[in-house]
Amino acid sequence: MRLGAEAAERYTMLLYNEPMSKHTTWRVGGPAAHYFQPADLADLADFLRSLPADEPILWLGLGSNLLVRDGGFKGTVIALQGRLDEIEALDDGVLRVGAGAPCALVARQAARAGLCGAAFLAGIPGTMGGALAMNAGAFGGETWQRVRAVETIDRHGRVRRRGPEDFQVDYRSVRGPEGEWFVACELVLTPGDAEAERAEIQRLLRWRNRSQPIGEASAGSTFRNPPGDHAARLIEAAGLKGFRLGGAQVSEKHANFIINTGDATAEQIERLIEYVQQLVAERFGVELVPEVHIVGEPA
Repeated sequence: MRLGAEAAERYTMLLYNEPMSKHTTWRVGGPAAHYFQPADLADLADFLRSLPADEPILWLGLGSNLLVRDGGFKGTVIALQGRLDEIEALDDGVLRVGAGAPCALVARQAARAGLCGAAFLAGIPGTMGGALAMNAGAFGGETWQRVRAVETIDRHGRVRRRGPEDFQVDYRSVRGPEGEWFVACELVLTPGDAEAERAEIQRLLRWRNRSQPIGEASAGSTFRNPPGDHAARLIEAAGLKGFRLGGAQVSEKHANFIINTGDATAEQIERLIEYVQQLVAERFGVELVPEVHIVGEPA
């Protein structure tokens, strides 16, 4: 469903048929029918109220952890990169963070404020909204371990404050009230040594740079770790490290990363994901579950 001319005049940051390859870290993906960047929370609420009730919505942060198929997304993408990205230290060691704030920036800002416990966020290549939606984690830490409260918005533009008790949080999985999306959260941190926290962030980032294909086009970790094991170990043991399908390749540096070597299509990446699942299941009887969110239509 195409939004009318009135919407185009009313919302200056509303684009039509926007290539998602420009906005995903895999650098693939067909066009989004509508691509909207809100100016602020009030603009977002107004826009959501204007959408048809059956309009599909895809929330976008930095474009990691996402595969948009080559046929594109036949709905509205709401892009929060550079929007709703406020980070504010409140009383008692609490940090209020907008959903559009990059997780790595949250870690650094927390350290500058002398707050400890958010260093693990430096290893998450997305925004706070995405981290909340999937309970993202890195370096042994998980997002919801630090959440005191969240703010959500629904299709009617209503903003609510909710506590963790309103959500079922598991490993890389969060289920909450239907039809609500995260716009902010409050993280409980511990006042401490700012210099030591900054040093810890740098140590974790050095480790990540040594062990992961940073700088190459990937979406982050492709699969969840199965209970008691690591997806990367299983993929490597199946002989798939470096395996290539067209322009899509299992990283030679870290087997749980699939990279776009330069000319991959979304279809090739999806087929490689499926092949890795198939071979690991045949060899080890383990069903790898994608951590990556796959949306859209085939070419």
